[in-house]
Amino acid sequence: RQMCIRDREINMDIVLVIIGLILCIIGIVGSVFPVLPGPPFGWLGLLLLELTEGIPTNYWFLGITFIIAIGIFLLDYMMPAISTKKFGGSKAGAIGAVLGLIIGLLSPIPFGFLIGPFAGAFIGEFVFNKTKGPQALKAAFGSFLGFIASTFMKLFVSFMFLGLFSWEVLSNWNSFF
Repeated sequence: RQMCIRDREINMDIVLVIIGLILCIIGIVGSVFPVLPGPPFGWLGLLLLELTEGIPTNYWFLGITFIIAIGIFLLDYMMPAISTKKFGGSKAGAIGAVLGLIIGLLSPIPFGFLIGPFAGAFIGEFVFNKTKGPQALKAAFGSFLGFIASTFMKLFVSFMFLGLFSWEVLSNWNSFF
C-alpha cells in the first residue's frame, strides 16, 4: 500500500513538471506576442516545479523570481512611454504611446502591437502637442524602440526562467525518475 502512495506522488510530480515546462514555453512565446504576459507565465512554471516533492521548496527563489516577473511585466507597459519621453516626446506623446499599445493589442490589425505605440505617440505629439512632423516622428520612433527593448527584456527573463527550470529538473532528476 505504501508503494501506491509513493507512485502517485511521483506521477503527480511528473505532471507538475510537464505543466511547468509548458508554462515556461508559453512565457517565451508571450514575450514576443503581447497578448500573453510572458514572464508571469514563466514564473508560474517555476512555482509548479517548486510545488513538487522532488524539489525542496525555496521561498527566497520564488520571491525573487516573482519580483522580477512582476517588475518586467510592469516595465513592459511603461517602456514605450519612457522611451518616447527620452526621444523628445511630450506627455501627450507618452500617453499616446500607451493608448496606442492598448488599442494595437485589442485591434484585429496585424502587428497592431507594433504599429499602435508608434502611431499613438505620433498622433499624441502631432495633434495634441502641435509638434512639427520630424520631432513627432522622432518621438514615435522612441516609442517603437521602447517596445523592442521591452520585448528583449521579456525574452531574456523568460529564457532565464526556462534555464532555471531546466537546471532544477536536471539537478534533481533522480527525485523524479
